[in-house]
Amino acid sequence: MTSDPIADMLTRVRNAISARHPKVDVPASHLKTEIARILKEEGYIANFKVAEEGVKKVIKIYLKYSPSNAPVITRIERVSRPGCRVYVGRDDIPRVQGGLGINILTTARGVMTGRTAHREGVGGEVLCQIW
Repeated sequence: MTSDPIADMLTRVRNAISARHPKVDVPASHLKTEIARILKEEGYIANFKVAEEGVKKVIKIYLKYSPSNAPVITRIERVSRPGCRVYVGRDDIPRVQGGLGINILTTARGVMTGRTAHREGVGGEVLCQIW
């Protein structure tokens, strides 16, 4: 049992990318499914699906690579951790790599990118940054 399941998901994706795997399986939860949905919408992964393996549900994340076999995700890192939560207001949402990356926030209106949260005028907890 991990104390930080979001960091576990991000680490599994990071390790699978460095090993050039086509897909990675992650134990499912609603928050992880929302993170995978955002990664697909923003074009960082090819696809994902929630599947049942016996009693447990898993998220199968299909990773995306360029034609030259370079990974689309250059870096993925956790920002807010259980020991140090990072909350931002709507005016303080950070830009990732000068706008080239995204950050994923959990807000009162659900899980969304920093750009969407700024447009809707809400702040929240910064979960991770991807570029």
